[in-house]
Amino acid sequence: MTIKEKILVAEDEKNIAQFIAAVLSGQGYETVLARSGGEALSMISSHCPDLVILDLGLPDMDGLDVLARLRSWSSLPVVVVSARSHERDKVTALDAGADDYLTKPFGTAELLARVRTAIRHTRTASGNDEIARAGTCTVGELVIDYNRHQVLIRGENARLTLSEFRIVALLGKHIGKVLTYDTIIRELWGPRAGGGNQILRVNMANIRRKIEKNPAEPEYLFTEVGVGYRLSDGE
Repeated sequence: MTIKEKILVAEDEKNIAQFIAAVLSGQGYETVLARSGGEALSMISSHCPDLVILDLGLPDMDGLDVLARLRSWSSLPVVVVSARSHERDKVTALDAGADDYLTKPFGTAELLARVRTAIRHTRTASGNDEIARAGTCTVGELVIDYNRHQVLIRGENARLTLSEFRIVALLGKHIGKVLTYDTIIRELWGPRAGGGNQILRVNMANIRRKIEKNPAEPEYLFTEVGVGYRLSDGE
């Protein structure tokens, strides 16, 4: 895969969680596991996944409560997997903001198809047909390839995650200009995103480690303290 997406699996049944993780890992996805709703919400901020697979029957809170809290600040794609098979349960979850709903038991092919679909939607959800048509953006030894969803640094694939790529792609669209923290968060995680910018800071720290020779003295990604970030225009 060009980009190794990170998926958080919120599932308290150990065997099911390990099965899902094995299926995803076998297809090149990076997986992290959460065994409760509280742990899932905490790990979403600290691990910055590109997708969440969410069981509704978590031990500390209903998965719908997890979804409601997440949707209060993020549009991160969520695929619900649940033993609740009644149509009412599916409608409730989808109305609450789930991107898809998969009833247990499910096959591996169906799970992977739902994951691919949800991730594919994130590649265009932030608006950016214009970005997709832009081709490439080059600054020094940094190349943003919008069509392949890659960032190359000194001719090598930086292997950014999907969230990391979307941040760099957005900054590339506004090269040389400062984008505020709120603007970046709203563009990439949705208009309902709110609260602090921890998820953005974590992603940016990871990006810098991958593309800057010395993250403490960046060549490409600059912080305007208290305001936001900008991508150098090479001048």
